Amino acid sequence: MIINPLKIKSEAILLFCRDIIENYKDQEDTPFAVDPKIKQYVDQQIDQLYKAINITCQPIDYYIRNQRVSRIQYIIRSYEFIGKCIEKELKHNTPFNPSMLCFALLCSWFAELSIAQDDKEFLYFSLYPYSEFYDTLLLETSNSEYKSLNISMLQIAEQTITKLHSFRFNR
Repeated sequence: MIINPLKIKSEAILLFCRDIIENYKDQEDTPFAVDPKIKQYVDQQIDQLYKAINITCQPIDYYIRNQRVSRIQYIIRSYEFIGKCIEKELKHNTPFNPSMLCFALLCSWFAELSIAQDDKEFLYFSLYPYSEFYDTLLLETSNSEYKSLNISMLQIAEQTITKLHSFRFNR
């Protein structure tokens, strides 16, 4: 069986983002004052992203049930690698913006590196207008601490994606 490592890593990123969304979707705790219009925009974009991920990826029980399949094992390894990279960058109890982190991970992988741009199952993520999201969270936000947090999420995502791109599945 031929395994495409870029597709595997793409799916792992999507699953990681889905888990972030599921864990932080309804969380109202933000240490920063954010314009309600920006919050509403972000919530709408996250909802759209979540729906697209669920169309593209299988439910979590599929991956659990099939974890002995080599393709799924590689997806799980990639997922764990992403988690470890991000965990190293985030200090304990450091605030972070899960929305910006998700979009920055996807943008770095699909838009900046142009990974999977010809794969129909990832077309939505390759064509998504990430710049609009960035403009909203970086340019339209007046809170300088919130901007700084979003920039740090962008940096963490770019570092993680760079490492993931060179990650090998060897045991």
